[in-house]
Amino acid sequence: MAGIKALVGLSFSGAIGLTFLLLGCALEQYGVYWPLFVLIFYVLSPIPTFISRRLSDDDSSSNACRELAYFLTTGIVVSSFGLPIVLARNNTIRWGACGLVMTGNAVIFLTILGFFVVFGGGDDFSWEQW
Repeated sequence: MAGIKALVGLSFSGAIGLTFLLLGCALEQYGVYWPLFVLIFYVLSPIPTFISRRLSDDDSSSNACRELAYFLTTGIVVSSFGLPIVLARNNTIRWGACGLVMTGNAVIFLTILGFFVVFGGGDDFSWEQW
């Protein structure tokens, strides 16, 4: 039952984050949909971690594959926070929209982190069954 509560909480926080993103795009005073390109970063951010967990079987403290995945994920997350700032400095979007998009980014990435914390560790799932 705890897994269902965690899943509902994560989906609720994801919906809140997407609401902030869409508000930054769709409010009448902003009205520009360029910030929706951060959705690409939302899709790309967990992929390096999924690949590193698939390839590495050991749970040692230091693993080159896992460290590279953390590095790539950090680059993707920083890029997703940088894109609205670049768009706002370029006067493509307004600063209010930039703030809403960055708030949505923070909520979405905390949701993704929560997913890995809740569902990522110590389970009986084996990748060999695929």
